[in-house]
Amino acid sequence: MAASTLPMPGKRFVIGVPYVWLIVFFFLPFLILLYISFVDMGNDINPFKPIWDSQTGLLKLKYENYWSIFRSGEGGPMFQTLYVEAYLRSLWYALCTALLCLAVGYPFAYFIARSSPSVRPALLMMVMLPFWTSFLLRVYAWKGILADQGVLNRALMALGFTSEPIQLLYTDVSMLVGMTYVYLPFMVLPLYANLVKMDFRLLEAAHDLGASPFKAFWLVTVPLSRAGIIAGFMLVFIPSVGEFVIPSLLGGPENIMIGRVVWDEMFTSNNWPRATALAVVMIALIVVPLAIYYHHTGDAAEAAK
Repeated sequence: MAASTLPMPGKRFVIGVPYVWLIVFFFLPFLILLYISFVDMGNDINPFKPIWDSQTGLLKLKYENYWSIFRSGEGGPMFQTLYVEAYLRSLWYALCTALLCLAVGYPFAYFIARSSPSVRPALLMMVMLPFWTSFLLRVYAWKGILADQGVLNRALMALGFTSEPIQLLYTDVSMLVGMTYVYLPFMVLPLYANLVKMDFRLLEAAHDLGASPFKAFWLVTVPLSRAGIIAGFMLVFIPSVGEFVIPSLLGGPENIMIGRVVWDEMFTSNNWPRATALAVVMIALIVVPLAIYYHHTGDAAEAAK
């Protein structure tokens, strides 16, 4: 039966299923996180103290879980805590990863889009092939490549570029290389989906009007692929902020990101309220700028109409 001939209850059911899915798997878990972030640890029987005082009828919200993220101790300086440093470091590494993925992924996506239709499936298969192997195996493979006696250092010494191994593993370089490698497909695929629909005759028209290849690319191709750039950037940036495995395996002790801090608070310190508060703040750091951006772009689109 076509969707247009469905009775009203059927239409409401079809429309409501995605909302129910979002509520059950996103909204309710977030509410649970939010609840735990405002309570205190209890005992083995009741792991969290009640948020509602039955005697006074008032809510007992523990704001200290959030306050301690931004201030160390009573009367300590603001924004000079381990947590704030981890947030800033995570945002910085995520930004660098997204930019590196864009720099590497854009030419490859452009190449696939301009390739013959008979070759594109094979090239896209190359992009998606890493997903067929274990995430951990791919990260551990980079440990073997970047180690002091790894493939890369042995090749450099064999070619005479260095007489001793270069410290590549457990550095910013190794961590960014690993994160860029893992998240690169998330940049290439949306860029390709956007570029393949582009009418490349526009570039020919720009060349006929006297534009250089770079100017035609910058003024024609880049604006038309803006949606793919934004989608790929978000798909890389958002999971990179909370990345836990790659910094733990490829990064050094100075590369602690917020994902590792949340893990330590939850499973080492057994402080679930503070861990959930850290997670809520991390979500806010990502969602609020996105909401502001989409609000302004929506207003601009309405004004353009």
